[in-house]
Amino acid sequence: MHILISLIGLLGLSVSLAVPPAASDPFVIARVKYGGGGDWYSNPSSLPNLIRFAREQCGISAAEEEAVVELSSPKLFFYPYLYLNGHGNIRFTEREVEALRRYFEAGGFLHADDNYGMDASFRREMKRVLPTAEFVELPWEHSIYHSHFNFNNGPPKIHEHDGKPAQGLALFWSDRMVVYYTYETDLGDGWEDPDVHNDPPEKRLAALRMGANIIIWRLRGGQ
Repeated sequence: MHILISLIGLLGLSVSLAVPPAASDPFVIARVKYGGGGDWYSNPSSLPNLIRFAREQCGISAAEEEAVVELSSPKLFFYPYLYLNGHGNIRFTEREVEALRRYFEAGGFLHADDNYGMDASFRREMKRVLPTAEFVELPWEHSIYHSHFNFNNGPPKIHEHDGKPAQGLALFWSDRMVVYYTYETDLGDGWEDPDVHNDPPEKRLAALRMGANIIIWRLRGGQ
């Protein structure tokens, strides 16, 4: 009920999620609320700013606010686009593991953005969800880096932590990318209000453009 079905059909997004048609409903990003003690709610101004940018700069018909969903909720299948971030531990229940696996099988997509500190637990939990899948780094010519704005060197580096390069990692299910994981990038920090991290304008713009690319890539059916 929270997705622009007519737009998805027009752009060729093939999903079998449990979403009744509602042409008046705009695109919504659903933030994942998870257990384990990590701050799933971090960067509170990030998604509203990204959504506003995508609406104003890219013409996306999107809701002004994010949704919040738990993986065990039946509403999970209303959202073809999930977002997960944080700094600390992530832990899914067995029910949530099964639900997320079914969600991926049904055509769902997750963008996970490491805020520095969630990497080990996120990888552990995704191995529970998709035991046979392995993270692979996407080549820089992948369409997610060129769906609207061009990122010829992969995802932008917004904040420095350990001297590691920014990476865009992916998990595939039946040759379809179901998880895009931005690691050592801190995109969400770059989406925040300017006075939160005092990032220079060019860094914030790069983060917003990359976020918009992910949205547009998804709306185009992951092509």
